[in-house]
Amino acid sequence: MARDFYEVLGVPRGADDKAIRSAFRKLARQYHPDVNPGDEAAEERFEEISEAHAVLSNADTRAAYDRYGDRWRDAEHIEEMRKRGAGPFGAGGPFGFGGGGDARTFEFNLGDIGGDGSGGFGGIFDGLFGRGDAAPRAPRRGRDIDHPVEVTLQEAYDGTTRTIEIAEESAPCTVCGGSGSLAGATCHSCRGGGRAGTMRRIEVTIPPGIGSDQRVRVRGQGERSLHGGQPGDLFLIVTVNRHPRFERRNADLHIDVDVPVTVAALGGEVRVPTVKGRTLALTIPAGTRSGHTFRLAGQGMPRRDGGGFGDLHARALLQLPEHLGAEQLELIGRLRASEDGNPGTRTADEEASTPS
Repeated sequence: MARDFYEVLGVPRGADDKAIRSAFRKLARQYHPDVNPGDEAAEERFEEISEAHAVLSNADTRAAYDRYGDRWRDAEHIEEMRKRGAGPFGAGGPFGFGGGGDARTFEFNLGDIGGDGSGGFGGIFDGLFGRGDAAPRAPRRGRDIDHPVEVTLQEAYDGTTRTIEIAEESAPCTVCGGSGSLAGATCHSCRGGGRAGTMRRIEVTIPPGIGSDQRVRVRGQGERSLHGGQPGDLFLIVTVNRHPRFERRNADLHIDVDVPVTVAALGGEVRVPTVKGRTLALTIPAGTRSGHTFRLAGQGMPRRDGGGFGDLHARALLQLPEHLGAEQLELIGRLRASEDGNPGTRTADEEASTPS
């Protein structure tokens, strides 16, 4: 038996979508192949985490998994058998003989029938119910896939590309015939999934202005359908890493700028770095207090909706010189005296020459 998907992600069965997504992102960062190069165990764990998240993050597949467990892929077949009243799926039908005391039911393991990767219903039930004459079922679309991606703030500003690997289930496992188990144990080849896995490398584009927890949709790059249907989509779950100087708030950026106390007092200019890599001149009015924030319009992050750019907010932090000489200390002393209402200060020699 494959591990329970809720156990794989470490969440309770009643977990909401946010908890499932958060658990997936945390584990994906830990076991991603890029973080663990050459570690086969970590790669297998990452594939297991990805499969669990792909199933539990989709409302339809999660409902099927909650009801049928490891047989969630056969949900459509099982429901069809229930409607037909077939054997273990309902009273009567080919596997039961009506009511009464001598009614009997044949019990069987779905995984022991056939090897077509669909739970074994293909050959036997076609004959029993004449499905060969029925209208063909519409092909099932492949599942959507979520994949975590981390970018820097600079990459989020400019936009970037990534080459990522997608674990793809391409065909029924040739070792277990698609059942996911061998002699009552989990198949070592497909790890209970019932399908042979391959890795697919694709290049994806991260658009400018992307933010953390936002998703980028890559159409047609999800799971391939094994039944002739359309492929699913790939969704990139983006995390923008923190920048050592800039703090991002939506499309606006915030930064602290050191301002010499003399410039703050008398007025002047300071240079403000931008995320674009160049600096801008910022005029500091005389009498600027520490903590005052200046807005540089249009110097923030690009907006994804095409609505221009956010702003850059520069907060002034007053700075004293690291080393003060005697003259500078004297000037500061006179400034303090003037603030206290004292017209000035005198040196020790002046004090000594003053008659008593």
